Amino acid sequence: MQKLGDFKLPQFFNYPPYFTLQPVRDTREKQIQLWKDLILDYCKTQNFFVIAVEDQDFPLFSNPAIERSLTHEAREAFLSALVSQGRAEWLDKNHRKCLILWHRIQEWANIVLEFVKENGLENSVMTVEEIRSGPESRGTELHGIDRTILMRALKLLEQKGKLAIFKGTTADDEGVKFSA
Repeated sequence: MQKLGDFKLPQFFNYPPYFTLQPVRDTREKQIQLWKDLILDYCKTQNFFVIAVEDQDFPLFSNPAIERSLTHEAREAFLSALVSQGRAEWLDKNHRKCLILWHRIQEWANIVLEFVKENGLENSVMTVEEIRSGPESRGTELHGIDRTILMRALKLLEQKGKLAIFKGTTADDEGVKFSA
C-alpha cells in the first residue's frame, strides 16, 4: 500500500481511471464518494483545512507513481461534492479555495465544550489563539484548528449561551469567557 508520509493511501489511488472523471453515472458516483472520503480522511489526519483547487502541490491531486493527476474539473467536482454534503465550503465565488469541514461546525462546537470540561475551564477566560495553539490544546483536535472554523464554532456556542466572545484590538487578542 502506498503512503504519503504516515498517511496510508487507499487502493484506488493507484488505479489510473480514478484520476479521470468517469462518464458513466454510477461509476462517477462511486468515484466521487471515494474521493470525498479520501479528502476528508487525509485532511483530518494531516490537520489540513484549506485546499486551493489550483494547488498542483496538494499531494492527493496527483500520483507520480502512475503518472496521473486530477484535472481542474475533477478537483472542482470532488470538492463541490463535499460542499453539497456540508463537509466543505467555498471561500470565494470563483471556487478557487475550499474550507474542509471534516467535522461540521456543531461537532467542532461540541469538541470545544468537551475541551472546556476536560481542562476545568468553566468560568475562565482564554484568547482565541490560546485555544488554537496553547499548551492546553496540544494533543487535541483544536490544536492548529483553522481560525475561521473555530470562530464559527465559538459564535454558535455564544448564541447558545455557553460562552461570551470579547473583541480585542487585534484578532490575536480576542477573548472567550466560558460559562459554567
